[in-house]
Amino acid sequence: MTIPIIDAHLHLDLYEQEEREALLNSLGAFGVKGLVAVSMHLDSCRSLLALKRRTDQPIYPAFGYHPEQALPDASEEEQLFRWIRDHREEMYAIGEVGLPYYARLEAGKAGRGFDLEPYIRLLERFIRLAAELEKPIVLHAVYEDADIACDLLEKHGVERAHFHWFKGSEETLQRMKERGYFISVTPDIMYKEKTRDIVRAYPLSLLMVETDGPWPFQGPYEGVRTHPGMIRDSIRGIAAIHNRSEAETGKALWANTVRFYRLQG
Repeated sequence: MTIPIIDAHLHLDLYEQEEREALLNSLGAFGVKGLVAVSMHLDSCRSLLALKRRTDQPIYPAFGYHPEQALPDASEEEQLFRWIRDHREEMYAIGEVGLPYYARLEAGKAGRGFDLEPYIRLLERFIRLAAELEKPIVLHAVYEDADIACDLLEKHGVERAHFHWFKGSEETLQRMKERGYFISVTPDIMYKEKTRDIVRAYPLSLLMVETDGPWPFQGPYEGVRTHPGMIRDSIRGIAAIHNRSEAETGKALWANTVRFYRLQG
């Protein structure tokens, strides 16, 4: 029996329409039983909700504002938060939200200043919203940004936190592990030792798998359009590291994701 899989993080609305429809229609052939679809901004939130409403595919939307872009103005921000509250019953998480590590890095390379404080303020507001609505939160927070996110999560008592495609220090990993935060692993486990190191350091009970599609991958996936079916390779990689069978590992990752997002397993 094929173990069912859930892609715990992808940008479904960023696929072209024809490609997206083909992806959705192919899920059954790959044993994909769920997609946690994160949003970029308000228009993205609306697109995902409309997509969920018109299909019987297992789409679990998360609503938020991706940090690697310019901040919304005050009016846009208020509209987004109002819209999320109005549609709380149809969402499974706040996300994708976080801090702009890569935008800040590029600004530094170009010799430009970068004010992180407004992004921290926005992230804290999203964390407060997650606490208010009793929803999990999906975080884009890597390296030192993860410590800021951890501080805010602890401050507001948010325990259901999912750090997607995490990268960071052993100390931060230990802190996250102690708090019971989840991380998700992409197909780059098949060709990146740093990702394998993170998986070695983290318990299977706190792992999920994702593609971050349509983000492209390298190694054996060079030139291949990202598809949730790639997760089966990730499961195989995690199983080898944790010295478990693929079946046992797949069942554990499935159960973790169902439990964390409170899905219908």
